[in-house]
Amino acid sequence: MAGKFKTALIQMSMDADPAANLEKAVRKIEEAAARGADVICLPELFKSRYFCQKEDSALFELAETIPGHATETLGKIAARTRTVIIASLFEKRAPGLYHNTAAVIGQDGAIAGIYRKMHIPDDPSYYEKYYFAPGDLGFKTFKTSFGTLGVLICWDQWYPEAARMAALKGADIVFYPTAIGWHPAEKAQYGDAQRDAWRTVQRGHAIANGIFVAAVNRVGHEKPDAAAPGLEFWGTSFIADPFGVVLCEASTGGEETLVWEIDTARIEEVRRNWPFLRDRRIDAYGGITRRFMED
Repeated sequence: MAGKFKTALIQMSMDADPAANLEKAVRKIEEAAARGADVICLPELFKSRYFCQKEDSALFELAETIPGHATETLGKIAARTRTVIIASLFEKRAPGLYHNTAAVIGQDGAIAGIYRKMHIPDDPSYYEKYYFAPGDLGFKTFKTSFGTLGVLICWDQWYPEAARMAALKGADIVFYPTAIGWHPAEKAQYGDAQRDAWRTVQRGHAIANGIFVAAVNRVGHEKPDAAAPGLEFWGTSFIADPFGVVLCEASTGGEETLVWEIDTARIEEVRRNWPFLRDRRIDAYGGITRRFMED
């Protein structure tokens, strides 16, 4: 554990122009660094609007290699500001093989490592299985001078196994770059409960594992075409401490950059009093690797 460091979550809306989104991200990274941020996280697939609302083979043109233009651009700003940047990108790994991938860029501007999204949804307006192959790198953590960072992506948020693996690999904090929002027709009836479930499950991961959790979402009402209802992304980026206390939280509708100091001593303090890792029955969990247990 590294002590104290400042984390920034950049909650932003996306333009139709990927170049403009990258430029905006660079500006906001510079602003966060000026506020003292050490580790800065961007939302899921920040370079474009959320294209997975429809299945369209032409949209594979949005993908890029890693390393590539985005990581080179972000590498320069990371080196100039001496920050660590977490950036979720549409990765073109090979012809016909694509992933939803988070690149962790170190203070020297080099890629410290990547994480490929493991859980891939396929729901109305979230047609990610059409675009992304499931991650094949497993659950990873990244050791930096500011602490050990876990990185998961959006749909991974709902799986306690993913957060547990990050904690067991030494994560001080787990980042969740995110693109989640309301179907407009459902918002009035289900919207509050959906957002509360999303927030609650991640706070639960923080509590169960005794780690910090940081979720950074996009904002804005994005439509795949003019006639479609689209998705209204609900923002609400937040950081929770190792007992699930929400330390800071953004609004549902505006662009904001949250900057908060993480004190890793809090992990030891919480785990001494709530020793969930100590009391795990690792001898009894063999069935967790089965799809379902009929008996």
